[in-house]
Amino acid sequence: MLTQSFAFALLLVYAFSAPTKVLEPRGPSPRGQYTSISTGGHTVYANQWGASTGTGSQCSQIDALTGTSLAWTTTWSWSGKQNSVKSYTNVESPFARKPLSQYTSIPTSWSGSYFGTSLRANVATRPTCAQTYEVVIWLGVYGDISPLSDNGYLPRPVATPTIGGTVFNLIKGHNGNVIVYSFVAKNGSMTTYSGDLVAFYRYLQANWQLSGGQYLQTLQAGTEVFTGSGARLVTSRYSIK
Repeated sequence: MLTQSFAFALLLVYAFSAPTKVLEPRGPSPRGQYTSISTGGHTVYANQWGASTGTGSQCSQIDALTGTSLAWTTTWSWSGKQNSVKSYTNVESPFARKPLSQYTSIPTSWSGSYFGTSLRANVATRPTCAQTYEVVIWLGVYGDISPLSDNGYLPRPVATPTIGGTVFNLIKGHNGNVIVYSFVAKNGSMTTYSGDLVAFYRYLQANWQLSGGQYLQTLQAGTEVFTGSGARLVTSRYSIK
């Protein structure tokens, strides 16, 4: 079962003067299915790649940019094939591409809330290496979903590391030839997170033979959506440096 870039419970009120930019919602045709909007170097992608497996709609918008911190919202309702991902709406941010061994720190922070009925979704960040490895950090899990796992459903953790003060269950799986390491926060769905992505790679290098010569390819954070109604993910603050 596929799931995973950030991926909540308090209603957050915005008071920003910046104009709102709205992603075109998906209609009965594919129009808007892969729409994107950008500001301040961040790009929000609709990425409704699994829309054909269900029925529904989704709309996303940028709420504000304060310094390098992005505020954005996605609202959605999806039904049908409950174990199929309908979308991975996410923010992709710029960075210097170089081997993992050359990064000293990639600090990131996230704060937000998830609302809705019968949610089956996650909130996660995805720093991906080449065509070989994918690292997924699950900060929020809503409903009975789980990461890709080599030992089936329900997956059994291969380790329980503490990284940056947060305890994670590590799930190892494969997506074709790509090895997927999913770090799932043990304390449930977090509403705030602050950490260093390099720490996850250093852990994998020390314990799972991940090569420091691998190049980081993308930095994404968002929500993988399965099913639910009246859903709204409000990200009040997301930053990565």
